[in-house]
Amino acid sequence: MTDLSVLIGKFNVKGRLVALQPFGCGNINDTYLAIYRNTFTESQLILQRVNKNVFPKPKAIMANMHEITRHCHEKLEADSAAGRDDRVWQMPRIVKAKDSRDYVVDDSGDIWRVITRIMSAHAFDVAQGPEHALECGAALGHFHYLISDMDPRSITDPLPGFHVTSAYLNSYDETLQSDYAKELLSSSMEARRMAKFIEERRSLASCLENALQRGELKKRMFHGDPKVNNIMIDDVTGKGTAMIDLDTVSPGLVHMDFGDALRSICNPAGEEEISLSKVVFDEDLAMAFCKGYMREAGSFLTEADREYFFDSIRLLPFELGLRFFNDYLAGDVYFKTKVPGQNLNRARVQFRLCESIEARERSIRGMLKGL
Repeated sequence: MTDLSVLIGKFNVKGRLVALQPFGCGNINDTYLAIYRNTFTESQLILQRVNKNVFPKPKAIMANMHEITRHCHEKLEADSAAGRDDRVWQMPRIVKAKDSRDYVVDDSGDIWRVITRIMSAHAFDVAQGPEHALECGAALGHFHYLISDMDPRSITDPLPGFHVTSAYLNSYDETLQSDYAKELLSSSMEARRMAKFIEERRSLASCLENALQRGELKKRMFHGDPKVNNIMIDDVTGKGTAMIDLDTVSPGLVHMDFGDALRSICNPAGEEEISLSKVVFDEDLAMAFCKGYMREAGSFLTEADREYFFDSIRLLPFELGLRFFNDYLAGDVYFKTKVPGQNLNRARVQFRLCESIEARERSIRGMLKGL
């Protein structure tokens, strides 16, 4: 068992360690809050073990974080000096180890890091209303602006194949050939309905990929996990102040973040809702989010980027629903479940959300054009 107090003592931190305790509810990395004090100040830091089961190349993850934070901090400082911002935007900083590296390796070969905590701010698990949605959009849009001029080749893809919808569709097709999947489909009318839903929308899976291949869209960088609880809101001003959890930042299309954030924010019923009648795409939350996003990201977006935003809003619930349904047919091997059929119900929720978006296509496209 790693002695955490000895481990964090290998980092270049001033003051006396007065507390070191588990922190947050993340599902990937082991995370602890460390509090240091001296006579005049207190500092709060985050100690994390990079999960090598999720990220097989943890040193590449740290190299990515080094490059991303370096680039963004330089841009934040330049924008602040020029008076371009209406708030103080923040970003975690890597705390160096005493040997000047960005991490420490423990006796088990695990990578540990220390980063600064975003102070006087917190995140929510669900959208609190249109004003909160607007600030979530602003925070994601500003993060996209910060990384918009990074060379995607400077980053090692942390999760190859992530958000490649056509690849998920190919995996689903392979799963369909198994005897287990065939038995589930033959015994469940609801499963057959989900399969029919997918068949009717096969072309949707590659719509953004095809646009990228045609040169209409270009690879930039995207966050990879823009859920509400990765968006920090300032406790005093109520404004978005930071995006956290940078391990999934990847080369790709910003549309994936845009669609995924709206998928999360604009379904107040959540991913586990049993009653499908409660699953509706909330246009008021969407309007607010998009206003905040466009205000911050508009400087680098092209007309083609904007043209494909509706497709991304529709695509992401389809993609997640496809992944849930594929996992159900495969025997629940990827997503954790607590009850039988949970992944089937999760797929039902995402596909209903997709249907709700399709029913509002004209309205949503009109809203996007007006921004």
